[in-house]
Amino acid sequence: MVARIASGGRYPGRVARINEIRDGVFAVSTDNWRLNSGVVLGSRRALVIDTGAGPRQAREILEAVRSLTGLPLTVVNTHAHYDHFLGNAVFQRAGAEDFWAHRGCAAAIQAHGDFQRSFVGTHEPEMAAAEGPDTRLVVPNRHLPGTGRRPALTRVDLGERAAVLFSFGPGHTDNDLCVGVDDVVFTGDLVEQGADPSFDDSYPRGWATALESLAALDRYQVFVPGHGNPVERGFVLQQARLMRTAIDRTACGP
Repeated sequence: MVARIASGGRYPGRVARINEIRDGVFAVSTDNWRLNSGVVLGSRRALVIDTGAGPRQAREILEAVRSLTGLPLTVVNTHAHYDHFLGNAVFQRAGAEDFWAHRGCAAAIQAHGDFQRSFVGTHEPEMAAAEGPDTRLVVPNRHLPGTGRRPALTRVDLGERAAVLFSFGPGHTDNDLCVGVDDVVFTGDLVEQGADPSFDDSYPRGWATALESLAALDRYQVFVPGHGNPVERGFVLQQARLMRTAIDRTACGP
């Protein structure tokens, strides 16, 4: 794995760390919320996975992306939590037209995106106030097939390479989406390293099942979580086991 640093541009002292996981597959890590975004390079397009919590973080991510490629951009939001989609407008200004997500993610952003501004005031004051450039909500306009209530899969052609977008059903949220390319999978917050999983609007039993299903996909060897360091299959299985144990103990009561 090759790591390098992209400069912080307009925000001195803020840097995005770029980890080359496989040829043309990168994790871009930014400090706020310990977010991992992803970049996948094809011959005709580049795919960007998760855009941050507002224009400041999104510009860090975009600068890192542009240090890697000048290709046209397509965006994926892995789920409808603020730190994964509130930067979309920056990428729309940069020319992205297709914003992919689970159908439920688009609906949740439409319904609750403005409320989530209240979570980002410290690091993204313009986004919180809905004032200034690139603070509007950009709702994903391309969706996985079906109603969004069942597991689904689609492919996004990037030119000589395709990314596979797939969902296992309700887990961390009711609109989680993973992105697989080669033997790497970007998991959003289905997998989280370095902190306890967030259960605020989760479906714990479905989440444990999703982790087990994810770990059962033999083609993937590197799992890039929404936050923290890339992990291997054993970590995903261990998280599933711990979640099952917690569910069982809670069901049994004191």
